[in-house]
Amino acid sequence: MIKLADALTSGDHVCAVPDSTEHLGELAAAYVGHGLDRGERILYFDDDGAADVLLRRLAEDGVEVDDPLRRGQLEILPAERTRQTFRTPLADVYAGMADEIVRSRELGWNGTRMTGQMHSVLDAGAAGTLPEYDGLLARLVRESAGGLTALCTYDDHFPAEQVDIMRALHRDHVPCSTAYDDGLLRIVRLGTGHARLAGEVDHSNRSKITSLLHSALDSTLRSADASPDIGLDMASVRFIDVATAVALVHAAEGFPATHRLVLHRVRPRVLRVLERCGAAFSPQLVFDDRPPAPEVVHPGGRDR
Repeated sequence: MIKLADALTSGDHVCAVPDSTEHLGELAAAYVGHGLDRGERILYFDDDGAADVLLRRLAEDGVEVDDPLRRGQLEILPAERTRQTFRTPLADVYAGMADEIVRSRELGWNGTRMTGQMHSVLDAGAAGTLPEYDGLLARLVRESAGGLTALCTYDDHFPAEQVDIMRALHRDHVPCSTAYDDGLLRIVRLGTGHARLAGEVDHSNRSKITSLLHSALDSTLRSADASPDIGLDMASVRFIDVATAVALVHAAEGFPATHRLVLHRVRPRVLRVLERCGAAFSPQLVFDDRPPAPEVVHPGGRDR
């Protein structure tokens, strides 16, 4: 079954295979942010700095983390503790995690969710195999009576054959909605005429942005009920070069008079480049500090 990272509920145990560091941060932030909104306690197992990616992405998404970290709603387990977990006998891990679920209830949280890096299970000193640990987690989810939610991510630390095994062992999966990812720039489609960008844009991938805008405008013009705005969520774009800024300005100026290019949540550094390239003088290029409105699909059509 396909499920979204920001829509998981108590009792879900879901597999995700991120195709880049940006994708991993995107999935983890959506999952953690949703748990914070639901009043759940989140345990994040860190390794290789993945927690830094998570916290950066949460900040980019406007999610308040200082208070949850201070109150213990969001607990980041350091790399050494994560590695020690996978060197601990499975029975002891089960007992420890079961205690954490009980502790969450005692502290007044609405549930517990777990995620993070698991590739320490591949180390020579691991007490069990990845399928064994996943089976333990599945048992915890099952026996916690809805008190636990788990997102298992398998990135490029894992051999392809191991990932295939873990896909098969999980009934539920998070889909990959990536339109493009070269390790530097990631593009995710959010609906008709809208997309999210993450990373950096330069000469190596600039053409992907212009192609995206042409495609988005074409889709919008062909849709009778689509918004006239073409929206790009830029919250996770750390850098664009001058030529890209010029291309965005020229693309907006080439839109029909009825349509606009809306750049959402642009970082100050990126905004300065755009302003130097004439963005302020292009009436069809506008900026919005809010995220794009989600696309809502109704039985009879689409609304925004």
